[in-house]
Amino acid sequence: MTATQGRPAAGDGTNGDLAAESRGAGEGPAGRSDTVAGVVGQWRVVRPELDTGPMEIVGRVNRCAALLQQTESAPLRRAGLSRPEFDLLGALMRTGHELTPGELARETFSSGAAVTKRLKVLTERGLVERRGDTRDRRVSHLRLTDAGRDLVDAVMPEQLAYEGAVLSPLDDERQNELADLLGELLSRLEGHLRTRQP
Repeated sequence: MTATQGRPAAGDGTNGDLAAESRGAGEGPAGRSDTVAGVVGQWRVVRPELDTGPMEIVGRVNRCAALLQQTESAPLRRAGLSRPEFDLLGALMRTGHELTPGELARETFSSGAAVTKRLKVLTERGLVERRGDTRDRRVSHLRLTDAGRDLVDAVMPEQLAYEGAVLSPLDDERQNELADLLGELLSRLEGHLRTRQP
């Protein structure tokens, strides 16, 4: 994603839906006025001894993720796809070969049960097809159908343009800084979680 992709046209409402979410939020620390700042401010009144710093970061990451998926103008939503469903389609597209459900789970950082549920929906929509393994009947191989490939081809540029428009209030330098910080946090979290897995 870059700051130059997908600038919103005047009056298209792309950023309006997201901006409306923050109106009326209480002002919190450092003059911030988003919804999380309001929540943090309330906690500081009720439990002033608590360090709410982590909430200011994790809460905002979670809130941003939720808003990006819920906004009506999001291309994935218009296509009738959840982000996890699109991640499955994207994994099949970007790897360029068939994947088993277990491989898909690893590629998308999902549980096996979640992948099975999403695959059922995508198969019923005719976006994914399943092929049995000739040597092991318990194993299946998954690939995109022509309709699935066409959908990913159509939605991916729109989704990137949408995400670029959402990020456009931040200049390139701020976006790169944010990407670096989130990348560092993600790397540390992934490493921490891997060491705790049996």
